[in-house]
Amino acid sequence: MELAAPPRLVYYPNSSPLPKHSVKVSQRPLASTPTSFAEHPSFSLNSGLLLRTSRYPHRLVACAASVADNGSTITASPSGAGARIGEVKRVTKETNVAVKINLDGSGVAENNTGIPFLDHMLDQLASHGLFDVHVKATGDIHIDDHHTNEDVALAIGTAFLQALGDRKGINRFGDFSAPLDEALVHVALDLSGRPHLGYDLRIPTQRVGAYDTQLVEHFFQSLVNTSGMTLHIRQLAGRNSHHIIEATFKAFARALRQATEYDPRRHGTVPSSKGVLSRS
Repeated sequence: MELAAPPRLVYYPNSSPLPKHSVKVSQRPLASTPTSFAEHPSFSLNSGLLLRTSRYPHRLVACAASVADNGSTITASPSGAGARIGEVKRVTKETNVAVKINLDGSGVAENNTGIPFLDHMLDQLASHGLFDVHVKATGDIHIDDHHTNEDVALAIGTAFLQALGDRKGINRFGDFSAPLDEALVHVALDLSGRPHLGYDLRIPTQRVGAYDTQLVEHFFQSLVNTSGMTLHIRQLAGRNSHHIIEATFKAFARALRQATEYDPRRHGTVPSSKGVLSRS
């Protein structure tokens, strides 16, 4: 296979065609390049054997790489970082919960908790946080949804804790207000390692479908306890219970997405003046 490639990293205006050189791409393993990709979480290969970053599409960096005949995209994690995935199984006499979360996902949601409204809210977490969220749970919902709701949240919080690792290079803080028709909910959070929930929702009905709306606060309290985050939820407007709760999960997803994303200016350092973010 032969590809055309420019001889060096030079920007050529559109009016000036690129000089073409014939190169052969070896399928053998190549030595790693000294270029640091700490600021570039994903890359695509252009026709000149240069990497164009998704975050900075106008910058090109040289790269040795093997190329599939179909021109498939090459992806890479920040330097020194693997996939940020948390996987947790929680089994008690009341519930059996399995959770897998990928912080660097694409919004895949596969949720089956036995509580349809909770599944719908977890879908919002995946879709608006761009996390891959896989939750499967069975529990004593013939009694009520309390234990399953709680244990799912505990497992999700633990999965986030596991996926975050040492939290090097992340933004740490997230802040988002989400409207849904007449409802407006603001969420601010800090991945500090210190669990705290500030909760101020005024949900006007006791149930949305079969879901007990008291379980919303209990869900977030349980998630906060195991993830070690500081979370503040404030309702700014709203009359419809479904809208208020869904706006809350959407705002939480977007704020959490902000907080877990990498800050390229930190160069992989811990976002704390203490130099460490500890769950304890």
